[in-house]
Amino acid sequence: MSKFEAAHVSISYTMRRTQKPLLAVNDVSFRMSEGEFVAIVGPSGCGKTSLLNAMAGLLPLAHGEIRLDGRAIQGPGSERAMVFQTPALLPWRTVMRNVVYGLELQGVNGRDARARAQQYIDLVGLRGFEESYPHELSGGMQQRVNLARALTVQPQVLLFDEPLSALDAQTREAMQFELQRIWLQQRITAVYVTHQIQEAIFLADKVIVMTPSPGRIKAVIPVDLPRPRPLRIQRTPVFVEIEDRIWGLLEASAGVGQSVQTD
Repeated sequence: MSKFEAAHVSISYTMRRTQKPLLAVNDVSFRMSEGEFVAIVGPSGCGKTSLLNAMAGLLPLAHGEIRLDGRAIQGPGSERAMVFQTPALLPWRTVMRNVVYGLELQGVNGRDARARAQQYIDLVGLRGFEESYPHELSGGMQQRVNLARALTVQPQVLLFDEPLSALDAQTREAMQFELQRIWLQQRITAVYVTHQIQEAIFLADKVIVMTPSPGRIKAVIPVDLPRPRPLRIQRTPVFVEIEDRIWGLLEASAGVGQSVQTD
């Protein structure tokens, strides 16, 4: 049985100004195994984030079904955790108190919550910063807090919505490497939405390429590269070959004379 499965999923919106329906995602189906890391790429507006929000149970489906361990997703649940583009930390809480926040909502008592949170603070490399406030941290460190908070509730699935897009290029590369390190230790099933093709290939076991709106799956590209992957792997011929293949799919979908946005 697949860990995560989308079956003929369509998502639509009602446009505020015109009140007309807009089909964002059209008849998308795919399967994921337990512990698999899948990245989703595609042009802006292709429905990547809509699909991710539906997996989180935050968006209703117009058609189809998304299943986790064979059970249909009906809404948000503690077995799924979302890591957003911006950390959205509570500014009046320290690192420790931000990380334990999800456990507090679940009713975990203070001592147990702090002990579990400390494990993940250590995992993301923030030991010594437990009593720091968000404004005292760099952007990369804030995202580490965000990741620790998601991991602390011990979800079965992690959903990433362009979590590194707000970082500068050097910090982004460092965080890609850190995300890989953390995932290799935890092996949590992960879905990762990004505009950055190199990032998708570096992190993922396979890359789902979507068409322009309404988003469909154009192709699923396996990434058969050994782990752990050093950052320099991005300069190897096999990596560049995968990147060129994905670019070709995106350019073909965009049509002649149209550009594909990647950032």
